[in-house]
Amino acid sequence: MVYSLENPQPIDYLLVGHLTCDLVNGSSRLGGSVAYAALTAKALGMRVGIITSYAEDLPIDQLASIPIINLVSLTTTTFSNQETPQGRIQKIYHRAETLEYYLVPQAWRNSAILHLAPVAQEVSADFVRHFPHSFIGITPQGWLRAWDKEGNVHPTEWPEATFVLPYVNATVISIEDVGRNEERIEEISASCHILAVTEGAEGSRVYWNGDVRRFRPPANLTEVDPVGAGDIYAAAFFIRLFETRDPWEAGRFATQLASYSITRAGLDSPPTRQEIEACRIEVY
Repeated sequence: MVYSLENPQPIDYLLVGHLTCDLVNGSSRLGGSVAYAALTAKALGMRVGIITSYAEDLPIDQLASIPIINLVSLTTTTFSNQETPQGRIQKIYHRAETLEYYLVPQAWRNSAILHLAPVAQEVSADFVRHFPHSFIGITPQGWLRAWDKEGNVHPTEWPEATFVLPYVNATVISIEDVGRNEERIEEISASCHILAVTEGAEGSRVYWNGDVRRFRPPANLTEVDPVGAGDIYAAAFFIRLFETRDPWEAGRFATQLASYSITRAGLDSPPTRQEIEACRIEVY
């Protein structure tokens, strides 16, 4: 069953991916790339919509202001994350339904920006063929991961990359999405128009037109919760790139804005108006 909206209004920023249940310190909270990115895009002035799948008992009050189309599932995609000095250890317990283009209402099919944000191999690669007039940004972490029978998540190959990347304006990955494998980063960057790689406390790097530049976050920020920072970075990067057509400015802006998110936990981490204004500069 698809939970649809009555008379959906046009939007600027369309997100496709699973809302998730994240298990943290013995409790659960709403998560997923689309949740963090949607709240960030809304804070940046975009009209946002989400295509997703989750079970009907998932509390989504924190996204009450954002229109959502849900392909109702028996289960919600559920993860646990453990941060260690060697990187994040992640497990998956459940996965909701696969997302296909038919779920997108007509009013959303000409969105200025399409952001494909899979977390568990749930987004059909075919989406990229249906938005010829949109700016397409992807965070392919969910296409770059697999899991064993115990649910232990690990990096994997992405055979559909050669099909997807030619349609995409910009790609954002984290260094952990590829198991810190620099050869894979070089391989992906060679196939991308623009690639941004987030590196946690080290900031990010952006590959464009045969060049690469690094962007450092502000110093002296106290980390409370790093989860979602990469998703906030991605939304900020895509929107700023769409506004300015300048990948270097997009990298600077997204690095600065996402850095503030680690000082708050969960879905309180998307940017405030004051943070956005502090990071924005006029670009001509």
